[in-house]
Amino acid sequence: MTSNASRQRLVDAIKARTAKIGVIGLGYVGLPLAVEFAKRGFDVSGFDVDESKTSQINAGRSYIPDVPQAELAEVVKAGRLRGTTRMADLAGMDVIDICVPTPLRKTKDPDLSYVVKAVEAAAAALKPGQLVILESTTYPGTTDEVVQPMLESKGLKGDVDFFLAFSPERVDPGNQTYTTRNIPKIVGGMGEASTEAAALLYGSIVEKVIKVSSTRVAEMVKLLENTFRAVNIGMVNELALMCHKMDIDVWEVIDAAKTKPFGYMPFYPGPGLGGHCIPIDPYYLSWKARQNGFECRFIELAGHVNSAMPEYVVERVADALNTARKSINGSRVHLLGVAYKKDVNDMRESPALDVIESLLKRGASLTYTDPYVPELRDGAHAMTSMDLAGAIASRPDCAVICTDHAVFNYDALVASGILIVDTRNALKDRQAGSIFRL
Repeated sequence: MTSNASRQRLVDAIKARTAKIGVIGLGYVGLPLAVEFAKRGFDVSGFDVDESKTSQINAGRSYIPDVPQAELAEVVKAGRLRGTTRMADLAGMDVIDICVPTPLRKTKDPDLSYVVKAVEAAAAALKPGQLVILESTTYPGTTDEVVQPMLESKGLKGDVDFFLAFSPERVDPGNQTYTTRNIPKIVGGMGEASTEAAALLYGSIVEKVIKVSSTRVAEMVKLLENTFRAVNIGMVNELALMCHKMDIDVWEVIDAAKTKPFGYMPFYPGPGLGGHCIPIDPYYLSWKARQNGFECRFIELAGHVNSAMPEYVVERVADALNTARKSINGSRVHLLGVAYKKDVNDMRESPALDVIESLLKRGASLTYTDPYVPELRDGAHAMTSMDLAGAIASRPDCAVICTDHAVFNYDALVASGILIVDTRNALKDRQAGSIFRL
């Protein structure tokens, strides 16, 4: 089959929705994407090394809050979505979409091991006319420096025999307004044919596709988005520390500032950064910049400020306990929320883990409540979530609101008179001498 014929076959299959889609990595990015493809009539196979995930999918059970169980069960029952651990089945796919994690090493350098393994599996199954898309957040140059050579190692030529693009995921776990369907999709291919093929594919499931000139531009777009947030959160976290020293309510300051209809966007302080993007992506950018002889001082400074916030939370716990003539050592401290953000079960990079570690080192006795995280295992330490009413009845020495889940009974907590450190402004407009704000 000629290159033009392979391309046309792929285009025709996408337009007819007969293209077989393979999604590698069935987490917060991959599973919603796979379900969206299946809802739009495509035949989808979800690939993951975790057999528990593929088994749950095949049973129609959703383990991702953003994927309604009814929607997952419907496409599974209709035969349009299945889960598998058999990477060899990638050979039968027309599209391979890679959505695997890209964490950091302890040295804050990029860890592309998951991407490399996924691309190795794709390369082993690669055939003419296939479209391979990387969605995993990474540094500019990953697609053409790492992925492309691996795929071309068997002799096929990118943008001629097969197609390759980068399209950054833009998932916001727990966001009920912006979902896979209505978040614009950025697409950058290694050439025009790849860009057009990827744009056509995503255009069949999302409302808007934005094409950019290269994979590097698409990779940088994602890093800009998350570095923008990390830097601004770092600035407002530093402002919170400053306001505390000056006896000014930082939350009131932010609420007043955001009434300006132009030139200002509100960001909020907190116990630290969490999730799969914002705490990690700026380091990908600064690492790549250093490889090119550029030092990202502004970005790295924000990282230092944000990473220091969990320890500041512990200092506020010490301040609160001091008013009762108690120390952290020997005190019973109860955490409300350990997930990285409100109303999700995602624990990746959660600042609560650092708060817990620091409190334990200082000799605190810890319990927690989080209906989204029934069990917490961090290293050798393991805890089970308590019912909040029972936790309040046990009268801990201090309660720390690390994650402001909507289901928490904050009125009961305040009424109890227990010392409270509120890191999220969950108790806004509530006034009590027992409340210590960030």
